[in-house]
Amino acid sequence: MRKILIVIDMQNDFIDGALGTKEAVAIVPYVKAKIRAYDPGDIIATMDTHEADYLQTQEGRNLPVEHCIRGTKGWEIREDIAEMLPKAKIYEKPTFGSTRLAEDLKALSQEEEIELELVGLCTDICVVSNALLLKAAMPEITISVDPACCAGVTPQSHEAALATMRSCQIMTGGTE
Repeated sequence: MRKILIVIDMQNDFIDGALGTKEAVAIVPYVKAKIRAYDPGDIIATMDTHEADYLQTQEGRNLPVEHCIRGTKGWEIREDIAEMLPKAKIYEKPTFGSTRLAEDLKALSQEEEIELELVGLCTDICVVSNALLLKAAMPEITISVDPACCAGVTPQSHEAALATMRSCQIMTGGTE
């Protein structure tokens, strides 16, 4: 059984930049420890990626805070984490979830047995979106999220997202 780690949006803007929180900063050491526990060839990362016209997009109109604009420091994966991902395939995504990631992992699951674990930011937006896309694409694959390696926009929305994932049979370290 191949275990794959998916590191979601550990970018400067979500950690201590435009949309950063103290909870996001606090998970960095845990995410780094989790990355060290995986074979470097079994790690995938995602990057929230917006263009200069972000404020004209639907997301930008609903969340009018420029963040993760391609080519900016905020868009980059935090340096100490990026250094730990030398072999990681990186998916740039213009929205919360990556359908391409789900399609690629579904194809892989048809070639070999896999399990997926997600960590990163934000639990209640991009982590839950990707977890649900992956579960919809591969309902029989074990998918888990490590709550200690995730942070939400607020602690309350973090917990709500974990509850949503548990109800959809995504393991979250709590009562499954």
